[in-house]
Amino acid sequence: MVLGQGDKTLQAHRNSYKTTCVSIALADIILLFPNLTTLFMRKTNTDVKEIIKQTAKILHHDVTQELSKAIWGVPVILLTESATEITTNLTDNIRGTAQLSGIGTESSLTGKHYERIFTDDIVNIEDRTSKAERERTRLVYQELHNLINEGGRIYNTGTPWHKDDCFAIMPEAEKFDVYTTGIMTPERILEKKSSMLPSLFAANYELRHIAAEDVIFTDPQTGYDDTLIDQAKFAHVDAAYGGEDYTAFTIAKKVDGYYYVLGKMWHKHVDYCEDEIIEIRKKYNAGKIRCENNGDKGYLGKELKQKGESVFVYHEDMNKFLKITTYLKGEWKNVRFVKGTDPEYIEQVCDYNENADHDDAPDSLASTIRAMWGKSDKEYQSILY
Repeated sequence: MVLGQGDKTLQAHRNSYKTTCVSIALADIILLFPNLTTLFMRKTNTDVKEIIKQTAKILHHDVTQELSKAIWGVPVILLTESATEITTNLTDNIRGTAQLSGIGTESSLTGKHYERIFTDDIVNIEDRTSKAERERTRLVYQELHNLINEGGRIYNTGTPWHKDDCFAIMPEAEKFDVYTTGIMTPERILEKKSSMLPSLFAANYELRHIAAEDVIFTDPQTGYDDTLIDQAKFAHVDAAYGGEDYTAFTIAKKVDGYYYVLGKMWHKHVDYCEDEIIEIRKKYNAGKIRCENNGDKGYLGKELKQKGESVFVYHEDMNKFLKITTYLKGEWKNVRFVKGTDPEYIEQVCDYNENADHDDAPDSLASTIRAMWGKSDKEYQSILY
């Protein structure tokens, strides 16, 4: 935060001290680089005040005072200390701009310029529930790029709330979810999980999005050794032929009642994925690649065969929603994703509901599980229900 170069985004779960880190960084920048101007932005002006106050406390601290004497020969004295600004005796900036300014996203940005900009929690629950608020926050963030001086940087911290919120246009985030920081005990995590809607817990603590309260697939089991799918008999491609669809590829192997799954996904036409699909299949020595011919009249099957692949082409007669909610839902508790699975593949499965925009990954996974059972739909449903 203090010495890095280039714009950056840091996402971390709730109560992970990310804002505390920002407060320390703001104080360090004031101390180490007194002629830099820094903007700190949160959702509202009220939100800003507590962080400016916390930064001032750090600067007043005895340790900071001793550091200032060691570096500059004098203690740091706050000449301006308000709810929105801090300026110290260390600066000789002739522009007269405060070393640190704090504003909310509703404030005017006209005419302002900074070397450092920190955004913290400018995305909140309002962005989750309001499309208009999501769009407003995006516009504010885009405007920040007109405020940054040459060689400056924007550093973003927060927690995602919606798949189309402002984080979607920020640099790709470095993420620290609740399972990796070790800050919360397993018991505390379960307590939080039981007290929140699944979609809110996923966003706030797992840093992933699930579509709504009517989601079907929660708590994906991940991180299993990919050697568990060596020589898997089953592979499946759900192909995209343009538009907004994704190409999804699934390899699965059943071991001791569990379905070990490798899922890969590309946001592009299947033609541009074929060679990578073949390479992945060969890596795990998987069996025939299954693909339906409903949309392409068998085109993909012919293409893969021409490249030496063994292919099983079939016509899909089952309603997609029924297939996913029957086969995948029925076996979800036994699905285990192996290392190497694309996070986007798992996210799309967990986002799925009847009105989901995208269903390529859950469709491919459900089709694979159905094939592994080798039973008719009627036989399978009689076993489940």
